[in-house]
Amino acid sequence: MGYLEKILEPGEQVRYVGRLHWLIYLPAIALVICAVALLVAAAISPQEAPYLIAGGLIAVVFSLLAFIPELLRRRTTEIAVTDRRVIFKTGILRRRSVEMNMDKVESVDVDQSILGRIFDFGTVLIRGTGASLEPLYQIQDPLRLRSQITAR
Repeated sequence: MGYLEKILEPGEQVRYVGRLHWLIYLPAIALVICAVALLVAAAISPQEAPYLIAGGLIAVVFSLLAFIPELLRRRTTEIAVTDRRVIFKTGILRRRSVEMNMDKVESVDVDQSILGRIFDFGTVLIRGTGASLEPLYQIQDPLRLRSQITAR
C-alpha cells in the first residue's frame, strides 16, 4: 500500500496522480551511449582495445551510479491531487511530505523550457495563502497537473 492510499480521508477522491518525467534518467542514458561507443571503438581498433574497454566499463559503472538514485527518486515520489488537497511525498528512509488544502491554493505556476515543451515536462509551483509548496521539478505533463489543481 502506497503513502497516498494510507493518508486518504474517508470519502476523499483522487482526481490525478502525477509523476516525475523519464528524462531524469538522461545522464545515465548519455553514459550508456558513451560506453557503447567506447566498446564499438574497441572492436574496431584492437591496438587501443584494452583502454577503450576499460573506459567503456567505467562508463557503465558511472551510468549505474547515475541511474539507481534517479530510479529510487522516481519510484518514491508521489504527487496527487484529490478533491480536497494537493499531496507531495518523496523519500525512502527519510520521508518528506507536503500537503495543501485546495481552498488554500491561490495560483499554480508552470515553467517549461523549450526542451520541456517538446518532451512535456516542467516545474510546477503551487502558491497558497501564507505559504507555497516547494517547486516540483521535472514533472511529467505539468499543464495537466495545473488544470487538475485549478479545476474545482
